[in-house]
Amino acid sequence: MTHDVNAMTHDPAAPEAADTPVFSVGGLWKVFGPKAAAAKVPGSEHAELAPAALREATGCTAAVRDVSFDVRKGEVFVVMGLSGSGKSTLVRCLTRLIEPTAGTLSIDGEDVLAMDAARLRELRRHRAAMVFQHFGLLPHRTVLDNVAYGLEIQGVSRAERRAKAAEMVAKVGLDGLEDRRPGQLSGGQQQRVGLARALAADPEVLLFDEPFSALDPLIRREMQDEVARLHHDEGRTMVFITHDLAEALRLGDRIALMRDGRIVQLGTPEEIV
Repeated sequence: MTHDVNAMTHDPAAPEAADTPVFSVGGLWKVFGPKAAAAKVPGSEHAELAPAALREATGCTAAVRDVSFDVRKGEVFVVMGLSGSGKSTLVRCLTRLIEPTAGTLSIDGEDVLAMDAARLRELRRHRAAMVFQHFGLLPHRTVLDNVAYGLEIQGVSRAERRAKAAEMVAKVGLDGLEDRRPGQLSGGQQQRVGLARALAADPEVLLFDEPFSALDPLIRREMQDEVARLHHDEGRTMVFITHDLAEALRLGDRIALMRDGRIVQLGTPEEIV
């Protein structure tokens, strides 16, 4: 059963439109390739070409093609697609870790594309924290110091950041492991450290880029439970990238399905199924 994207974006039970979305994305493109050709793709005769034809005509790859959606406050918005569908590029565009080629992008009504370097740093440190598939932990630091690292960069005092880090370590179920190094932890425990580090900054939005795909099925299920529990307890807004339909259906309030850089379906888990 296929639904039209536009027909599925309105949910009668959703908050009123007057509520400003946390993220609002409009006509977003990310094109990789020669600059001159890249600039011509959005809105040009090349815009509707299939990926292979676009590469042949321009030498470019459109990883994200004319994508539009809103992320509502307090929801888990899942972007699902196969490898190469553009989902990881899309989530990196939200904080300009990858620069979009064209389109509009805002957080709480503020234009992300107009932010200067200082404002972007503030966005990434305080407002939207990323949890990656590869945990990116510092091997020479303890669990506690890894969790406190973001606060250290922010200039928070040692006592305050360690107290906050200890609170987050307990929240993700790692009590008693504060003094261990990442190499002494299992994959699931390392991912919990990454999650605690993101939470320590108390961001408005958590951005997850396939965070559990490297874990074995049992630990993966435990981490899904952890994310669901955190969302239930805190109501924090989350954008979650995955290639796993079961994971998307389990976690998502709404799911966007991506293929060849486009969102081809957008709706609740029930509508998608």
